[in-house]
Order: sequence, then structure tokens, then C-alpha cells
Amino acid sequence: MFSEKTFTFLTQLEQNNNRDWFNQRKDQYEQYVREPALDFIRQMQAPLADMSSHLVASDKKVGGSLMRIHRDARFSKDKTPYKINVGIQFRHFMGKDVHAPGLYFHLSNQQCFVGAGIWRPESKALNKIRHCIDENPNSYKKAIYSPDFQSFYSLSGESLKRPPRGFDKEHPLLDELKRKDFIAISPLTAKQVCSNELIDLAVERYKKAIPLMGYLCFALEQPF
Repeated sequence: MFSEKTFTFLTQLEQNNNRDWFNQRKDQYEQYVREPALDFIRQMQAPLADMSSHLVASDKKVGGSLMRIHRDARFSKDKTPYKINVGIQFRHFMGKDVHAPGLYFHLSNQQCFVGAGIWRPESKALNKIRHCIDENPNSYKKAIYSPDFQSFYSLSGESLKRPPRGFDKEHPLLDELKRKDFIAISPLTAKQVCSNELIDLAVERYKKAIPLMGYLCFALEQPF
């Protein structure tokens, strides 16, 4: 699966982030990056199906769970054409893009982690989650404050500076209501990513985040 050569290729890509260099080394990208990532996805299919039949683990080379390596630089000052990380999302089948509940795997020279939750939901979905937390706080607190969850995960992402419109500024869960993202991150080391235990480790971590995933899907009126 993943190996030191995966990280080495990403290092070299960062130093030579141009189409000529990449096109001359597509075989290395396939061997050390894309194929190990697709293998990871294939090995996760059965364990994910046991967790939820609504999470998609697709090993298609294009349009599947593996995010494309090409950057969308249209609205960015950084015009380099390629990402220097591996991103894999096991998205809820009702989600149309990355802004949907799902489980995530990230590999780069800067950091490696598994993640769970929803990143930058559109305003209607975000409002549903906030109202659900307001109306059903106990289940949310059980999901994010349980020792099982907190021993592996921390919540990440951006938050509003002020209380969201329509919510009490003295709300006991105000910090949670101010979130723009509901993402839980559990770090991995490069050694863990390259080990034979990666699948078991990822499955164990993902299971710890199932209460959060279930809550978010409940808030969005999606099956889980």
C-alpha cells in the first residue's frame, strides 16, 4: 500500500510542481500514489459497509472516493497545477460533493490524519445542524464529549466570531453553534500510514466517530 516512496514522490512534486515534470513521471504517480490509494479504498469497502450502508467507497480512478490530484487554481493566487497530498473521502451517498457528511483520509508530508464529519456545509445544511444542536443537545454532547471520541479526535475548522443569527449569545453550546465546519481530526504518523496495520487502525478510528456521523445525518434528515 502506501510507502516511503509515496511521501518521496509528494516531496519531489512539491519541488517540481509543473506539468512537464509530472507528465514525465506519471508511472511513478500511478505506482506510488494512485494505486496505493485505490488499494486503500478497496480494502475499506467491507469495513465501511459494516459501519453504514450509506457511505460510498468507490475505487474508480476518476470520480470515485480518491480526490483528483489536479488543483482548481482559477480563483487562487497559487497557480501550481497539482496538489501535494492524497485526499480520500468516503462520502454519504446523498452528498453531491465534498460538502457532505463523510469519513476522510489525508496523507501529506505536512500531516496525516483520518477525519469525520462535514466540511463547509452550504447555509441550509449548516442551519439544520445548528438547530439540531439547539434542540437535541444531549446526543451531540454524547458524540463529541465521550472519552472514546476525545481520546482520538479533536474538532477542527473555522468558526464565526459572533453568535449565529437567531441564537442566544448565552447559549451553553455557543462555541459549537458558531462552527462553520463540523470536522473531527485524528492524527496519524507517517510510520502508521506505511504500516501493514493501516486498515485496522483506520477502521478503529472511524468507528469512534460513528456517533458524530450519525448525529450529523440525523440533523440533515439523511439515513445512516
